[in-house]
Amino acid sequence: MRENEPSLRETTDPTTDTTSGLARRPLTVADALALPVLAAGQPQVVTGVAHLDRPVRWVHITELTDPASFLKGGELVLTTGMPLPEEPAGVRRYVDELADVGAAALVIELVRRYHRPPPALVDACRARGLPLVTLAADVNFLDVTQVVHALLLGNQADAMRRTQRIHEAFTALTLRGAGPEEVVRAAAEMSGRTVVLENLVHQALICEPSGCTVEEALTGWERRSRAVPPRERTEVRGPEGWLVAPVEYQGERRGRAVMLPARAGSAAVGSSASGSSAVGSSAFGPEDVTVLERTAMALTIARLIHATPWERTAHRDALRDLAEQRHRSPADAPARFAALGLPVADCAFVAVRVDLRTEAGDAEAESRLAEDLRAAGVPALVGVLAPGRLGVLLALRAAAGSWRPAVERLSRAVLALDPEAVVSVGSEVTDLSDAARSFREAGRVAEAVPPGASPPEGRPFHELSDIGLRRLLFALREDVRIQEYAERLLGRLVDHDARHGTDLLTTLRHYLDAAGNKTTTARHGNLSRETVYQRLRTVERLLDRDLESGEQRTELHVALAALDVLRMG
Repeated sequence: MRENEPSLRETTDPTTDTTSGLARRPLTVADALALPVLAAGQPQVVTGVAHLDRPVRWVHITELTDPASFLKGGELVLTTGMPLPEEPAGVRRYVDELADVGAAALVIELVRRYHRPPPALVDACRARGLPLVTLAADVNFLDVTQVVHALLLGNQADAMRRTQRIHEAFTALTLRGAGPEEVVRAAAEMSGRTVVLENLVHQALICEPSGCTVEEALTGWERRSRAVPPRERTEVRGPEGWLVAPVEYQGERRGRAVMLPARAGSAAVGSSASGSSAVGSSAFGPEDVTVLERTAMALTIARLIHATPWERTAHRDALRDLAEQRHRSPADAPARFAALGLPVADCAFVAVRVDLRTEAGDAEAESRLAEDLRAAGVPALVGVLAPGRLGVLLALRAAAGSWRPAVERLSRAVLALDPEAVVSVGSEVTDLSDAARSFREAGRVAEAVPPGASPPEGRPFHELSDIGLRRLLFALREDVRIQEYAERLLGRLVDHDARHGTDLLTTLRHYLDAAGNKTTTARHGNLSRETVYQRLRTVERLLDRDLESGEQRTELHVALAALDVLRMG
């Protein structure tokens, strides 16, 4: 056989099922050997089994003693063995040249000159880590080149189409003003890998996991990230083999986009054909690089379009997910909050809800409170939960003692911004997974604060112990059962006062407040005892109630309290 030139002819590919799935990853030596056109030669791998995941860039047929001069790297070299030198030194030189140029593998046919591989060839290939494959049966090398080249050219065309789709997808995201969360999510979906956006102090602001959990992706994030030195271009770096791309604008770095290697056994678009989890550039393909570079560009544009800093958005999202229990597993929340810089070990957590009543401005209040807590050395995350509502999660070390001084400081800062704001506090919890309960309690406290109600004297915030009967009824005022209860017990009395211009409801209030003492009732209402007796008998008749019964007085007292909070609106 003679040296062949690359053939661009289209051929019929008889490989059917064997080639399915190859279009989404590079063709490897192992893939090529599995093709029917080569499998017919009964291939045996003599050396380099560990390197069968090498990508095949081209097929080269040679009968020269110095084929390396015609190679560029990545070739599957096919030979009948006819040109091999006799002396071991010549064989070693032959193999060294192939290995130096980066040939993917050497395939030798054991039909014409040899019937078993020469020991010198085996030793030389083993020494250089070059896969050596023998064929026990005759194979048409031209058929091999046609089949493999057709696959390679098809893969290249598919790769170009996929790259074009990647560019189009990110262009569409940019044109519609997508935020950083949407950009990172799109990158993870396109690549099938976990993608993280971090800031300059190695805090993971956004994490979109793929093939792993948030806990697995973010545990020990800062330590792991600091082991990956920054670079000016997109490349694989660090002990774990992260693919990193700088996010910068006009030479000013804003952070990094990070793509994590796929775990063993998981597939990722653009990954190496073997599916190996080995660290190194082979863990990522050209499409992964394209995705991450476009991600970095889209994040830069998103930063220019959206005024909210990434950190503020990250804190908001983390607090909302925690309060609404949207984490996929209990272990995800500690990993995520730790990656944002909040201490999570040996801490107590307290949730605080801030309801602004004036036009203080959510973003300004959020920023001011976060800065005030930071200046005081209080570990916390602050974020807008809803318009006019902020959430704060305090993480307090055991040595810090009570949480009350921190909440009092926070409350004073809030009231300095908005004197009418309501600060509500949930109970202290020692496990971050219970912080959602603390947020729910803070929410119930806030809902039970009537307009204009002040906290008990001596503190500037409301807490669970403040919820008495009236506040409980105020929180439940929209429940139709409360409304129906008040109307059923007191409606006829209210109607009577409206029709006749009387004020029996006030007399009943004084009587109930006096715990059934008629003398005290008369004094509070500036009435004679006889008038009080007469009015109370009328109340009993209208309501069909016995006012001497302690239980019935309690029922009426609750109904009167419900009526009061319902009239507050």
